[in-house]
Amino acid sequence: MQKTRMSGNEAVAHAIKQINPDVMPAFPITPSTEIPQFVASMIANGEVDTEFIPVESEHSAMSAAIGSSAAGARTLTATSSCGLALMWEVLYVAASNRLPIAMAVVNRGLTGPLNINAEHSDSMGARDSGWLQIYAENNQEVYDNFLQAYRIAEHPDVKLPIMICQDGFITSHAVENITLWDDDKMKKFVGDYEPEHYLLNENETMAVGPYAVSNYGMEAKKAQTEAMKRAKKVILDVAKEFEEITGTHYGFFEGYRMEDAEYAIVAIGSVCGTAKDAVDNLREKGLRAGLLKIRVFRPFPAEEIAEALKNCRAIAIMDRSESYNAVGGPLGAEVTAALYRAKAQAEVINIMYGLSGRDVRVDDIEELFDKLVRLGDGEQVFDEACQYLGLRE
Repeated sequence: MQKTRMSGNEAVAHAIKQINPDVMPAFPITPSTEIPQFVASMIANGEVDTEFIPVESEHSAMSAAIGSSAAGARTLTATSSCGLALMWEVLYVAASNRLPIAMAVVNRGLTGPLNINAEHSDSMGARDSGWLQIYAENNQEVYDNFLQAYRIAEHPDVKLPIMICQDGFITSHAVENITLWDDDKMKKFVGDYEPEHYLLNENETMAVGPYAVSNYGMEAKKAQTEAMKRAKKVILDVAKEFEEITGTHYGFFEGYRMEDAEYAIVAIGSVCGTAKDAVDNLREKGLRAGLLKIRVFRPFPAEEIAEALKNCRAIAIMDRSESYNAVGGPLGAEVTAALYRAKAQAEVINIMYGLSGRDVRVDDIEELFDKLVRLGDGEQVFDEACQYLGLRE
């Protein structure tokens, strides 16, 4: 175990160094460019023997990753924003072919207008592509998440690609204190990749990406859905084993001061650090405030989220991605649906925040909690079901 300081991108690169995957096709795009840069340097220095494939676009990067993974190689790539959007077509190919590719996604807003700052519109736009999605609040979490990623994706009950997401610049480039786990322990934890079926297996004939006629396509999609459901247990099992080695606990989400919370915020990513400070301040004033920080968005732990929020009077669900459906964002839609199915009685509001990198302060969160208290008391404090936080009028 080593305590040091590094950025989120460096933390991902260190995890990659410890895992030593077989192949990494990648194309640079801000703010994920540093990850393939670090890996290329490690290859040049003889620290890893990963095969790096420079390609002409992100579409080509994912296409090469599909070919590599199908051939039986442990494969990864990294991207952001428009790079992820350029992969759109082949994201579905990777998932439907059940290829356990790991992709470091450094979240950045999609164009337009052109912006390079933190937003979740890139990965949230790909939420229905069939990929597992895990998000991080800070640099330690993105490092730990990447170390767990292959164990989840490659599990025989899952065999699905996985996105390991972090907020662009806020965590990817900011330097934080971090604990690095011992190389030997992590190599043993992740283990070797031994696929059952792969193209270069001379004893097996197989096809990858065949045309699915109507008699078979629907069954393939159902099988993919069942794998996503089974991933829930695998995620928790892997997290438990990781905790036994490191002492660090992970689950579908983190409940921060949620034991007796009457008013709660549900959020993803780096904003949760700000929310925790606000919760602590309000707790000192006697308000039963809490935070539910979502770590796993795919598969979506609907029942577990509803259970964690069942005693709340009012809830604000925070989205860093606009769905342009005129009623809110993706996290708001899915959490609200989960609460509805659980017959929850809480008042719920969807909050749009941080778009294009807009800052969110502790004061902003405290003011939001003040409105939640009034909402829980039956006051009409919100004009619409979705409100923008910090919007210049």
